[in-house]
Amino acid sequence: MAKVPLKILMVASEAAPFAKTGGLADVIGSLPPALRALGHDVRLVMPWYRGVGKVTGNLRPSQRKLLVPMGGRVYQLSFRTGQMDQLPVYFIDAPEYYDRPELYGEDGIDYPDNAERFGLLSRAALELARLLDFAPDVIHAHDWQTGLVPVYLRHQLWRDPFFAATGSLFSIHNLGYQGVFPRATARKLGLEQSLIHPDGLEYHKQISLLKAGIRFADQVNTVSPTYCREIQTPEHGIGMDGLLRSRGERLHGLLNGLDGELWSPAKDPALVQSYSVNDMSGKALCKHALQQELGLELNAETPIVVMVTRLDSQKGIELVLESWDRILTRQLQLVILGTGNPDYERRLAEAATFYLGQAKVLLRFDDALSRRIYAGSDLFLMPSRYEPCGLGQLIALRYGSVPLVHATGGLADTIHDPQQEADHSNGFVFDEYRQENLLKGLDRALSSYAKPEEWQKLVHRGMTQNMSWESAAKGYVKLYRLCTNQG
Repeated sequence: MAKVPLKILMVASEAAPFAKTGGLADVIGSLPPALRALGHDVRLVMPWYRGVGKVTGNLRPSQRKLLVPMGGRVYQLSFRTGQMDQLPVYFIDAPEYYDRPELYGEDGIDYPDNAERFGLLSRAALELARLLDFAPDVIHAHDWQTGLVPVYLRHQLWRDPFFAATGSLFSIHNLGYQGVFPRATARKLGLEQSLIHPDGLEYHKQISLLKAGIRFADQVNTVSPTYCREIQTPEHGIGMDGLLRSRGERLHGLLNGLDGELWSPAKDPALVQSYSVNDMSGKALCKHALQQELGLELNAETPIVVMVTRLDSQKGIELVLESWDRILTRQLQLVILGTGNPDYERRLAEAATFYLGQAKVLLRFDDALSRRIYAGSDLFLMPSRYEPCGLGQLIALRYGSVPLVHATGGLADTIHDPQQEADHSNGFVFDEYRQENLLKGLDRALSSYAKPEEWQKLVHRGMTQNMSWESAAKGYVKLYRLCTNQG
């Protein structure tokens, strides 16, 4: 017998194309439409940030007011209704909290009231569901910004018949961002003191909104099977490993997908020439154009090694800087595009000046250029110290750039090395996070590049790999049914 479609309320702090700082937005921009394509009724709730209107156009505020009780105060809010692939998106309109230049902070400093800003989002999403008469089977909350959704659901609305059958799923996209705030903040969030203890929200004498989601959701997941295992260890658990192990039976690893329409060298308007796995001639033109655009030596035979990344210690930038001169003694060209830690920006820019024509560091975010870099490159370097899932290596595969990665998290789940899985190999993997291992992996990749037939097999496997969101969406549906006891 066919299972009944689910009513799913998705709550997140960002979603592409409306507002984005990282991979979370890409997931929220792709997962809800994939769920809708499977026949489920999905609604998304997120903040009406200052920049959202540039994407949506002028959406009028609702006539109906949203009354949100939190911390002894009743907020009277508006909301705006838009669409994403015909899927309803509700934007919580609270200018006091969301009408700011950035999403989470400025100049590397978080906004001091982030707890209230996102506590309000969590509580408002629940009141909005009631106002719309949309009684969800499951509420899917993402990262610390919505970690209070399961808490409010279980501790404030447990007697409310409207939510009597509603379950909750909490997704961890990156355990490194934990939403830690002073204990006194609990009062502003309307949280009972009975919750502020080590088995509740307390975290090193403060409170953690990430811990709130992990502790009180019906089910918890993260974005790859390997990362799911890693975060239950002291090495990668960042102080949460004990809690995560205690929730082991309700903790799951689901690999993210990739939007094949958004990331396609056959359709990408940013490229000088389109190409596909059946006709790769355009990739050679993209490589030539990239060398020309970036002032690299024009040589079709020289492999181009690239990074498109946030310049953060998580992403293995220190390892690259340590290896810089040794990498560039090899016959290759190196391109890095990204922004982030000012010290990394300075050091990388300075290092590139010694290798003009061979290395190029571009300290900016540029979507169109990133696509030209994926298309024009031969080898995609992603030596992350840890990586929950990773998007860069998936895009690289799609564009025929062979990844070289550190064996961690989603990188270990998606990239298969010829030494371990010859028949399914699509890239190169090094194990221990050490300079020597990175360089050995690079040498193995360059050796393979020098054998065109062998290299093209890697490229072909990567480009034909099924990375669609449909498979991931089906996995999430199974988790939703567990949340609602329909599993």
